[in-house]
Amino acid sequence: MKKKYLSYIALSFILSNAFVSCNEAAFLDLSNPNNFTEENFWKDKADAESALAAAYSPIKYQMYGYYGAFDGWLNNNSRGDDIFTILGEEQPMWQIATFTNSLTTGNDPYGALFAGIQRANVVLYNIDNIPEEGLTDEDRLMIKGEALFLRAYQYFLLVNNYKEVPLRLIPSNYDETEKAPATEAEIWKRVEDDLDEAINRCNLPVIRTEGKERATKGAAIFLLGKVYATQHKYEEAKKELAKLLAAPYEYDLMEDFSKNFTTEEEHNKESIFELAYSSDGDLTWGNESGINLGNSIPQFIGPVASGGWAKLMPSSSVVREFVKELRGTSSAEADTKFDKRMYCSLFFDPEEYGDWVKNEKWYGGNYSMNDLWENNAGKMAGGAPSYNVENKEGKFLLKKYTAYFVNDKAADNMGNKEGKAINLRIMRFSEALLLYAESCAMTGDDNEANKALQRIRQRAGLKDKTFTGKEELMREIEHQCMLEFFGEGHRFDDMKRWYTAVEMKNIFKTNEKQGADNFEEKYRYFPIPMGELNYNSAMHQTDLWK
Repeated sequence: MKKKYLSYIALSFILSNAFVSCNEAAFLDLSNPNNFTEENFWKDKADAESALAAAYSPIKYQMYGYYGAFDGWLNNNSRGDDIFTILGEEQPMWQIATFTNSLTTGNDPYGALFAGIQRANVVLYNIDNIPEEGLTDEDRLMIKGEALFLRAYQYFLLVNNYKEVPLRLIPSNYDETEKAPATEAEIWKRVEDDLDEAINRCNLPVIRTEGKERATKGAAIFLLGKVYATQHKYEEAKKELAKLLAAPYEYDLMEDFSKNFTTEEEHNKESIFELAYSSDGDLTWGNESGINLGNSIPQFIGPVASGGWAKLMPSSSVVREFVKELRGTSSAEADTKFDKRMYCSLFFDPEEYGDWVKNEKWYGGNYSMNDLWENNAGKMAGGAPSYNVENKEGKFLLKKYTAYFVNDKAADNMGNKEGKAINLRIMRFSEALLLYAESCAMTGDDNEANKALQRIRQRAGLKDKTFTGKEELMREIEHQCMLEFFGEGHRFDDMKRWYTAVEMKNIFKTNEKQGADNFEEKYRYFPIPMGELNYNSAMHQTDLWK
């Protein structure tokens, strides 16, 4: 099916009175006699898939979802030391970036994640009410598997970001009990159980020829592996992730790294799960009211010259990491001087740093690096990183997930249809390889760890190397993760998995992270939003934030 499948079909179910969420009070005020009810819904496969489509929607909200530009994606990036957040932009984002946020700072994706859980619960609660003549057993199990995956994924994001939250397993309109927070152990166990059921007792397909934006068995296996690794259950993580490296799975790395961040070759062999965005629809802002099918990230991060708001820049530390290991010292040794991923991730002029790769112009050949940098001067007036490359002051801007490849001077503006159509690849095979390498390193399997690392290094154009022992392997794994997932919101969560709060603070200070001196244990998590505390009397604030 076309990638707009989920966005369009969701509209038919989105305002149903089934979606009463524990943290979406706006839905409580909806009362329309034309809404779907149990009496006129849940009749056939079309009804089930319509409800399922709505369960996918909150995680990809254009503005205030986990991967919406304001809340999830921007905040995840700004907390890492690979990103510099421009001063003078939204105050809540700046406070989160500098670890000065409070209990009432801005918006966050808590409510959107619970909306997604509520909608998955609605599907799971009602799917067996559809008569056999309306839904085959195979389709029933497939839809169950997707709903379990979505519930597990959003609880994974909640426990990882908020530590302890209410555990709701049936729709809140069938259980209006106010819920106290479950323990981390209880939430992790539920996530594991949901994924185990989705993988082993449901009918999730290995490959989708239609509806490619929908979850597959591989996505559920990947997530379970990541869930285990996040809890340092490395033997279990290794076992799960190894499945993705063998038949029947055919995942592989794209030879051209940049193909993971443009509209070309979406749903490619490296993509395990991606959020589909469309160029259809007019320019609007919001989530489901005034729905916009486009991806707003280019608008938020693109250079000013291209119509973007340039809210983020690469940090000086990530530039240092990119140039740490050279591919060669001349064109006779390698076709680029630096790691191949650098050219896809950053705007810069290679020739300025002794590279034989020629300087480019982007956005249809309209803007040089100097053009982009000079137009960003106003944004950088309040502060910008100091880039030093081979004893030369540098100029670098964030390129990944901008619409630099579109032949339009304002391609990053939300009014540009092609620029806002970039799918967000939130689970890539490269992450499966690096999590597998980490799991192998932590369980003493140096050989398998090196094999996985070599695939990452080879795609980046780096020379063959063998790493020995857990410490040496983990240093390389961290280095590769920082470069592979720069600007994708991974860095902070990776650091949480590897380091204590004290260790994180020391690394932040070494890497000149904004707000490094403010960092402490509580900032490993977001506080429970005040809206949840006011709405749910059984809920209490996380101990770290009391």
